[in-house]
Amino acid sequence: MKKRGQALSFSFAIMFLLAVVLAGCGSSNSSGTNAGSTEPPAASNAGTATEAAAEKPTVAFVYIGPPGDGGYTYQHDQGRLYLEKELGIKADTVENVPESADAERIITELAQNHDIVFTTSFGYMDYTLNVANKFPKVKFMHASGYKTAANMGTYFGKNYQGSYLAGIAAGKMTKKNHLGYVGAFPISEVIYNLNAFTLGAQSVNPEVKVDVVWTNTWYDPATERQAAISLLDKGADVLLAYQDSPATLQAASERGAFAGGNDSDMGKYAPDHYLTNPVWNWGPYYVKAVKSVMDGTWKSEQYSGDIADGMVGLAPFGSKVRDDVKKLVEDAKAKIISGELDVFTGPISDNQGKVQVQEGQKLTLEEVLAMNWLAKGIEGTIPK
Repeated sequence: MKKRGQALSFSFAIMFLLAVVLAGCGSSNSSGTNAGSTEPPAASNAGTATEAAAEKPTVAFVYIGPPGDGGYTYQHDQGRLYLEKELGIKADTVENVPESADAERIITELAQNHDIVFTTSFGYMDYTLNVANKFPKVKFMHASGYKTAANMGTYFGKNYQGSYLAGIAAGKMTKKNHLGYVGAFPISEVIYNLNAFTLGAQSVNPEVKVDVVWTNTWYDPATERQAAISLLDKGADVLLAYQDSPATLQAASERGAFAGGNDSDMGKYAPDHYLTNPVWNWGPYYVKAVKSVMDGTWKSEQYSGDIADGMVGLAPFGSKVRDDVKKLVEDAKAKIISGELDVFTGPISDNQGKVQVQEGQKLTLEEVLAMNWLAKGIEGTIPK
């Protein structure tokens, strides 16, 4: 808001007060969450947000699901709350946004009155890029993608490190040497986590095999539950799910099987049969990114966090996970942090018998992010 002169004659006092009231109404800014809606906040002051918010930029988040999913979106929303607390910023959110052209419409409307827009799901990548090209003064950060622009960066983390550790726990807790994996979509992000889980299990139990079922959904508890049941029916006695709900854990618990989910600590959903699972901690990154916009140091980059910097972690173990299993996992975690252990170090063969990583070689991050093969020991294929 522009500063006003300090001296006014009494004859203009009423007019001044009226102007202040009107200005206050006109400059009010939509904030908070839009629970259950795919409509973004009203786009007041369109096109002027960057200039008007130099001190505290206006921030928006686009979510694939509801914050109440207990998983992926929940963790992003926890990151938003951390951001608000640390920087005193009230960020807007739009949830349940499909990965379709509707996403581009919503991102466009948010760009009209926000300085920073975080789009938090892989399928928003091209839509985010399209909007970024139209709004060069707005900063866009896209989670899990690989496309960038001068005003658009990406961020994600090496969550496969957490999947590898969860695999160690699963490989030691199984009694049948038969694990199950509920995969969302057959994209590289899910594939490399499935492979890491399998390699972790094989590192402590070479006889283990892993069955995979693809649900083609991020968040559909009914579909996820049916996929879990199908794996249990095949004989799997420990499951991990790369999904956004706790449905797999709940289905496994009903059968007396151990299970882990993804993204957040899901122990409360199946306390007696919880294993562990990879978790995200987005808050520090969100603070770092917004601060860089505020101080003018922001630049387009592809940020990848890991266990060492805290973006990726492992949920607390379930109450029935044995102490010897916990120690194996903690020892491996320490080696990952120190750099002694790299998840994708050869020799690694795929389930067709082809060597994908030669002995002593390590996959680069770019090779991991482009992974399109399944590791030896996985029963299943990658749908075309």
